[in-house]
Amino acid sequence: MFRPRLTVRSRDAGGDERRLRLVNEGDRPARAGNTVPEARVTGMFDSIAPVYDRINTLMTGGLDGRWRRAAVKAAGLARGGRALDVACGTGKLTAALGRAVGPAGSVIGVDLSPMMLSEARRAVGDVPGVEFVLGNALALPVEDGSFDAATIAFGLRNLASFEDGFREMARAVRSGGRVVCLELSVPRSRLLGRLYAGVFGVTAPAVGAIFRRRAEYSYLPHSLDDFPTAENIAATMQRAGLRDVKFRRLAFGAAALHVGTVAGPTRP
Repeated sequence: MFRPRLTVRSRDAGGDERRLRLVNEGDRPARAGNTVPEARVTGMFDSIAPVYDRINTLMTGGLDGRWRRAAVKAAGLARGGRALDVACGTGKLTAALGRAVGPAGSVIGVDLSPMMLSEARRAVGDVPGVEFVLGNALALPVEDGSFDAATIAFGLRNLASFEDGFREMARAVRSGGRVVCLELSVPRSRLLGRLYAGVFGVTAPAVGAIFRRRAEYSYLPHSLDDFPTAENIAATMQRAGLRDVKFRRLAFGAAALHVGTVAGPTRP
C-alpha cells in the first residue's frame, strides 16, 4: 500500500503557495527547470545509453529496482489498463508497467533520446502491449485523457520546465487517473544533505569513468544543484492541476516518490 508522508493542499490564487519562494538552502531559489540546453541533454543520454542501466544499479546499490516497483504500485493500474511512461530511458519502468496491465493493456514509453529508445527496444523485447515512441516530455505525442496513469522516473530533473512536464502528464491522463514521479532528491537533514551531495559529487564521475563516461556523469550531481525539495515538487504538481498530491522519501531522502490525481473537468 502506498503510504503518504505528507499531503500538500491547494490554496487560492493569492495564497502562500502561489507566492512561495522555492528555497532549498540559504536564500537561493530552487530551479523551475533544467538550464542545460535540450539538445545537449539528448546528446548526453545518447552517449550513455549502452551503460545507463549498469551504472544506475551500481550507484544505487540495486535499490533502483525496488523504487521502480514502488512507482508501479503507486500508479494504481488495473489489468487491461493504459499507462504512459515519460522520459522512459531504457524502458525498465515501461516494461514493469506492461507487466502490471497485462497483455490486454497498453503502455507507451516516450523519450527524446533515439539511442535510449534503441536500448529499450533491445532490452525489453516483445512484451505484449508495450510500445516506444520518440517524443518530447513537454509536448507529448498523445491524446488528452487517453491513459489511466502517467509516470516519470529519474527524468524530471532533465526537463526545461518541471511544471510544464507535470501539466503535460496530467493532460494525457483521464480524470481520476494518477501521475507518478520517482526522482532523486536530497535528504531533509542539512548535514545529511551536504554529506550526500559531497559523496554523490565524487562517486558519480568516478563510476562514470569506469565505463569511460566520466564527463557525462559529472553532469548528474549538478542536475541536483538547486533542485526543488520534495515539498516543493509536490507544490509544483498542485500548480500543474493535480490534486491529493502525496509523497514519501526513499533511502533516507536520496529519492522521493510523488503521486497526484488528475482532477475532473471544472463545472460551472
